[in-house]
Amino acid sequence: MTPAEYVQLKAFARIDGVYLVILWVASFVCYVCGLSRPLLGDVGLGLAVASPVFALVRLRKFRDYALDGVISFRRAMAYYMLMFLYASLLFCLAQIVYFEFIDGGYLMRAYTELFSSEEVMTLVAQYGLSRETIDEAIGQMEQTSSVALSVNIMAFNIAIGIILSLPAALMARCAANQTTKR
Repeated sequence: MTPAEYVQLKAFARIDGVYLVILWVASFVCYVCGLSRPLLGDVGLGLAVASPVFALVRLRKFRDYALDGVISFRRAMAYYMLMFLYASLLFCLAQIVYFEFIDGGYLMRAYTELFSSEEVMTLVAQYGLSRETIDEAIGQMEQTSSVALSVNIMAFNIAIGIILSLPAALMARCAANQTTKR
């Protein structure tokens, strides 16, 4: 890959990273709102699960638009990983802003209320956990800073991007081979 091709790859990955982070922010908003409205929680879960597929679609658009339908495995893998990296960085910033300036303790109150309900405590007891264990876990979550929580989620998203880049690159490469054979 030439330096110009690498610059092109990063530029397109940044743009698609912005699209991906918009999907993640919508998913996060639906998740937070879903704590009081379960249907929105399901929508948030659906958006989160759909994001790797969305990233694959963007990878294919990059391949078809910028590379005339031909992409190497290594370039496809790098593109997918960079897209997740850029999206993860932006999502981390968005979550820090949310936790520092918008949340006001809502998420912890919602978790406390959820785990105080009779149904959840029955379920938790079936798994052999006590009320004290749940209270301790919620206490530890409350003590975790918003930056630490956001950075943990960022690391998880980057790891997912790295792992999923392998099958995504393979699919993009195989699809490129099939289109060039026609």
